[in-house]
Amino acid sequence: MEPPRLLARVRDRIRFKHYSIRTEEAYVDWIRRFIVFHDKRHPSELNASDVEAFLTDLAVARHVSASTQNQAKSAILFLYKEVVGVDLPWLDGIQSATPATRLPTILTTDEVQRLLRKLQGVHYLIGRLLYGTGMRIMEAMRLRVKDVEFARREIIIRDGKGAKDRMTMLPNGLAHPLKSHLIEVANIHCIDLAEGFGDVYLPYAIARKYPNASREWCWQYVFPADRRSIDPRTGVTRRHHLGDQAFQRAMRQALRDAHIAKPATPHTLRHSFATHLLESGYDIRTVQELLGHADVATTMIYTHVLNRGGRAVISPLDRLWCSPFDHRPPLTFARRGAISIFA
Repeated sequence: MEPPRLLARVRDRIRFKHYSIRTEEAYVDWIRRFIVFHDKRHPSELNASDVEAFLTDLAVARHVSASTQNQAKSAILFLYKEVVGVDLPWLDGIQSATPATRLPTILTTDEVQRLLRKLQGVHYLIGRLLYGTGMRIMEAMRLRVKDVEFARREIIIRDGKGAKDRMTMLPNGLAHPLKSHLIEVANIHCIDLAEGFGDVYLPYAIARKYPNASREWCWQYVFPADRRSIDPRTGVTRRHHLGDQAFQRAMRQALRDAHIAKPATPHTLRHSFATHLLESGYDIRTVQELLGHADVATTMIYTHVLNRGGRAVISPLDRLWCSPFDHRPPLTFARRGAISIFA
């Protein structure tokens, strides 16, 4: 019997370690690029200089970001340590790129309102959920019916970043819309069951331990896809959760319709959630728990973008205009008939 090819072994090892499907796709793609870059030579024939040459090419010739370069490095380290099985000391000596420290984009409360008003249908509900709970986009997409506690006004986020569970609030204003939405989802699930489907993906060994759980209502996704699809890992036809790219496209269009000139993404709603809580007087430890940050230093980034006008410092120019000895009005470049982009 012919031994499995290298990329097939990579996939098997990733699935053995319970990495997500997105991590699998990213790692396999980077390992394929690494092999092609070195004229399809086997990784066991390469050394530290070859790895550094590939990472340098990403930064210099392809101008990738530091985080992208580090992801490529992680994929190559996984290849050598977990698949090739060669413990080479030079692997740990390869330095990681230093990501730039950037302040997150924050929307004001007025901008959030304008943005949400431009979202339609299920995207409107998802947008309100992201801003109202501080969830990440994929945490919302993977949310299951059993993890929404209407009586306790809580949402349990399972297997979040770092494979951690956490709890956040269920906003009162979302309880009724979410219940109405779940009624529609239940109808879709009943149709799937009647047509011989209704199966949903279950993590790890739960499907083997509870064979019928995948068809039960409590395990269904809160935001299911509009059509059934084939699971790329098992080949089973089932209804997966809604894709995050559909909401990303809807949000970009809503930003244009609301005339918001900021490079906002779904993650911006999470940033805005944290910042607005701090502005309301909640302590940073509470915000840390709601966001699921392991270190409070990660949450401290939001203290730098609070609405304090440049760290609450009054510019000397503002003091100049407030001087009783100078009553000249500020210059204006407005022209008759000009269109305001700040409406």
